[in-house]
Amino acid sequence: MIDSQDVVEDVDLLVVGGGKAGKTLSMDLARTGRRVVMVERGMIGGTCINVACIPTKSLVTSSRLARRAAAAQSLGLSLGKLEVDLPLLRSHKEGVVADMVDLNHRQFLDSGMDLVLGTARFVAERTVEIDLNDGGRRVVRGADVVINTGTVPHLPSVPGLADVEPLTSETIMSLERIPERLVVIGGGYVGLEFAHMFASFGSRVTVLDRNPRLLPREDADISGVLTECLREDGVEILAGVNVKDVARDKDGVRLLLEDGRALVADDVLAASGRDPVTRDLGLDAAGVRTDERGFVRVDDTLATHAPRTWAVGDVAGSPQFTHVSLDDYRIVKANIAGGTRSTAGRLVPWNLFTDPELARVGLTEEQARATGRDIRVAKLPVKAIPRARTMRETRGLWKAVVDRNTEEILGVALLGPDSSEVLTVVQTAMWAGLPFTRLRDGIIAHPTMAEGLNALFTSWVD
Repeated sequence: MIDSQDVVEDVDLLVVGGGKAGKTLSMDLARTGRRVVMVERGMIGGTCINVACIPTKSLVTSSRLARRAAAAQSLGLSLGKLEVDLPLLRSHKEGVVADMVDLNHRQFLDSGMDLVLGTARFVAERTVEIDLNDGGRRVVRGADVVINTGTVPHLPSVPGLADVEPLTSETIMSLERIPERLVVIGGGYVGLEFAHMFASFGSRVTVLDRNPRLLPREDADISGVLTECLREDGVEILAGVNVKDVARDKDGVRLLLEDGRALVADDVLAASGRDPVTRDLGLDAAGVRTDERGFVRVDDTLATHAPRTWAVGDVAGSPQFTHVSLDDYRIVKANIAGGTRSTAGRLVPWNLFTDPELARVGLTEEQARATGRDIRVAKLPVKAIPRARTMRETRGLWKAVVDRNTEEILGVALLGPDSSEVLTVVQTAMWAGLPFTRLRDGIIAHPTMAEGLNALFTSWVD
């Protein structure tokens, strides 16, 4: 409750949490002269810049270079023995992060927003009490309020796991050493990126996944090729398993599986999803409802049940990608101004930065068949693309699903080098409603990976 002694500051926009959507909206509206308060506990720029996309992709760059260096002789080079210099590796990652944090901080201040470092808790509708990091307290009420508190790594409820202090996707990036033996619990996007990364740095990596195969939402052929690539690079994959118990002894961390097998590791990475940051937000006082997992309930305009209160990004249950959070910003910005922009029908791409990387947008073959549409399926091994051969990176498989009657591209999965860049070409064609023939017959520069689209859309298997 608001104390009678409190001075309530009224602002045009109150943003709780400084992730991609919230910070971009705050800067935009502040630049128009509106009074904006953005509360952030301390991670300037949000999760992506500090502990997710940017630092992990910085390390992915290093891990890929390590794999290239190991294969240098096939490219006519002799580089000698490869060694990972952990202080240099950490310096590389931290330098990239520091530069982006500094850039964000300067942009925040230049925009004219009021950046408040502290912890906010709702005490009434559209009103928060802020415990300031440097002491003191403020009470702020917004004409519009945006909740943008994001998510944190989830810790599975496995007996003994918490006691051994497992690594998470955030803490693993502050390691003081490269573990000789690393077990990753969870074969999703985060787990696989770290597994492949640390295998290239010299760790013996084992991935444990409860599903019968990796990435069960992807088609089995794509999942299968990726699994083989990981195994070729030294990652042990144990699918269809569950961890029964975890304990630490003199040999390291011991994991007992439900099938009776036991593993010993120097470190364990828990990579099995993320939890919303809503528990201590006081959302009941704000009239904001959450689902059974704690994510804020929103409609397709990203409005909550409370008036003039919105939620964006991961905490709103949006797909957990920074590019989706950026689109959430566009939607809320329009709707605060009286628009009716919606999340319905968004064409969301995603990329898994293993090596080769997996990029996908639209429907899988399995999903497309479930719609009842008459479809055609094309598949192209990456080794058929000339550019892949020049790079000696020929592992992977490209796949496309097309409506047989309309020739509309329903979806693609591109597993191969530089797939995340090529994906945008296909996505643009899908936005434009172009038939697959425009990519089949278009003049695409040679030799490039995108040129493989010419061949993909002639390689029908169904």
